Amino acid sequence: MANLFVALGAALAFLGVALGAFGAHGLKGKITPEMLEIYQTGVQYHLIHALGLILIGLLIYVMPSHLLNWAGWLLAVGIIIFSGSLYALSMTGVTKLGAITPIGGVAFLIGWILVVIAALAK
Repeated sequence: MANLFVALGAALAFLGVALGAFGAHGLKGKITPEMLEIYQTGVQYHLIHALGLILIGLLIYVMPSHLLNWAGWLLAVGIIIFSGSLYALSMTGVTKLGAITPIGGVAFLIGWILVVIAALAK
């Protein structure tokens, strides 16, 4: 699982950089500044949690734990739901998409709490 999370985190980091560049160069002037800010928030959380996935993968080598496995999956799901909903909202203007964003945020929070618990349990 460790290798999977490192690889997934790196792939998601790559995607986050590509989406950030697309937002900065491809969307500027095509969506409102408010929507661009929402898009950039998605990119920011996407990149932070992609690095978190890499960290979790490395932590699994040091202190294997089923809690870290769950944490990794929750961060990955959080990126998809949180950042994905913000990308979709900003490019479509469908503000109802913002209703699912907190689900991704909760996935992030639970994932990080599981890392804390796993670290304290060792």
